[in-house]
Amino acid sequence: MFSESDFEIYRHAWRYALAPHCEPQLNDSQCKALLKKGGWMVRNTFDFDCKEETNFWYIIKDSFGGMEELSSNERRKIHKSESAFEYKIIDKQIVREKGYPIIKATFKDYEVKDRPMSEKIFNDYLNYCDDNRFDFWGIYNIDNQELVGFCTVHVWDKSCEYGITAIWPKYLHNATYPYYGLYYKMNEYYLDNQKFKYVTDSARSITEHSNIQPFLEQNFKFRKAYCKLKIKYKWWFGIAVRVLLPFRKLIWNRNVRAVLNMHEYQSH
Repeated sequence: MFSESDFEIYRHAWRYALAPHCEPQLNDSQCKALLKKGGWMVRNTFDFDCKEETNFWYIIKDSFGGMEELSSNERRKIHKSESAFEYKIIDKQIVREKGYPIIKATFKDYEVKDRPMSEKIFNDYLNYCDDNRFDFWGIYNIDNQELVGFCTVHVWDKSCEYGITAIWPKYLHNATYPYYGLYYKMNEYYLDNQKFKYVTDSARSITEHSNIQPFLEQNFKFRKAYCKLKIKYKWWFGIAVRVLLPFRKLIWNRNVRAVLNMHEYQSH
């Protein structure tokens, strides 16, 4: 069932704001109705977790096997992480007060640079994160109770999406493995304790500024839930995309290349 209120604009693109398995396939008139309200394009994903292998997917985990499903190396890193850090749901105000320096350092540490997040964009994002729809996980150094990282989680009915994850880079290079403990604890909480149908780390990355999705597949048994992708452009933006498409490998701007990559991921 289509409802305009179920879609929101992110970086000039309309995207579905609810759980991905609920997203309907849109027709041209529905896309045009959204574009009349703003934005440059509509990204529509549908047929979530279809049997066909497509060029687009969500990274999901829909079962929790505890330590038993993990390798001895992964278990060792989780135990190491749990001895160094405490993981718990915290108040959004803590993230607002202490989170920006952490996320600024995280973006700076990415091997592939993404568009940096300004403090205003960060605070606007937190304003968008309604307390009734989002959880905020904090990572605390057990020794001094310093907040060393956080993760935002968009919660729906029996499913959720892991959002922004930021950790002080110095803790990523001292063999304490904060990512391992964080994802293990969140998977345990949502899949085992809350009995969610699945958790997701969002759709296929089109900027590839982070290695988190391959990390989750390789270490925590996440998998690809294939889906169909269709994009509807405003007329002038569609012309620009098609003109630039043959030259996408020569374009240095990461955001432009991301749009051209997504165009190629569409189902035909």
